[in-house]
Amino acid sequence: MSKMNQYWSRRHALWMMVGTTGSFVLHGCDMATQTPPLSPIAAKPVSATIGILNWIGLTPLHIALEKGFFKQAGLDLQPKIFGSNPDSNAAFIAGRLDALAPVTSEAILIASKGRDFRVVLVEDISVGGDGILARNSVTDIKAFKGKKVAVERASVSHFFLLQVLAEAGLSEKDITIVSTTPDAAAAAYQTGQVEIAVSYAPFLQKANQAQKDGRIIYDSAKMPTAISDLYVFDAKFIQANPQAVQAFVNGVLQGLDFLNQNPKEGLAIAAKRLETTPDSLAADLKGIKLPDAATNIEMFTNSQSELYIVNSMKSMAEFLSSQKQIEKVPDMSKFIEPKFVKAAQNTI
Repeated sequence: MSKMNQYWSRRHALWMMVGTTGSFVLHGCDMATQTPPLSPIAAKPVSATIGILNWIGLTPLHIALEKGFFKQAGLDLQPKIFGSNPDSNAAFIAGRLDALAPVTSEAILIASKGRDFRVVLVEDISVGGDGILARNSVTDIKAFKGKKVAVERASVSHFFLLQVLAEAGLSEKDITIVSTTPDAAAAAYQTGQVEIAVSYAPFLQKANQAQKDGRIIYDSAKMPTAISDLYVFDAKFIQANPQAVQAFVNGVLQGLDFLNQNPKEGLAIAAKRLETTPDSLAADLKGIKLPDAATNIEMFTNSQSELYIVNSMKSMAEFLSSQKQIEKVPDMSKFIEPKFVKAAQNTI
């Protein structure tokens, strides 16, 4: 697997996880200098393990690790890097990890398996990193009817496609799905094998540039929170170590602020850990939004906001149920814990 593929691999098909177990908008305040721990630091830092993949949304976390923000607040964070989503998710479900950075769909699958956790922070939101390619002969989304669409079935990309179809009054019954991986879908579109394909960066942009007879007809910038990555902690770990979780949330937000204030150094730190170049990382980050504390609070608590993550997670859970990926739709509102990001914001 190439380095580029490795750090986009968190979007693998959802069915892989089930079998195994049973996008550069920056916001922030001066957290790097103004966010102290909320209570006296313990003499010995609390140790916590988190399962991650090589994914660009983790840029602030990598900066926080390098700059020592977690340890300064009393948390000895030990990242465990996995090669695939199924492996990291299985490790978390089995209790071998204290924390995880899953896509919303994966969080729902984990919840459906009885793992008790809390979402403490939104890692990133796709704002153009995911999209749909269509040849110029396909005039609009309604024109998808009767067409073949290359997309990875039962994946986040599949769910995104169904949402877009619904907006146009269509359903999956109106198209023929050619199930293939995101890179292969983009390649099939680029070479003319299909007229429509769903993919994500960097494959999305490369295919769009190579195939002049076509364009990105719809991307995730038009559908906030359809695709988001999260930071979740085991519920028992939170209960036993609330200050450590607070240190984690504070540290990630400090890392984000450092990236805002020192982009050259911040990109260099993260790029080294992600095994890419600062320029490539900067370009890829344009396809996601790294939400600050205020945006996180809105996503967690404002039910009237289009960013309210419980609504998007409910829609995803209903989709997974319809695809027979889960037996019962869990109440995802019970898994959201806003108190840590609220406390982080209040320290500014």
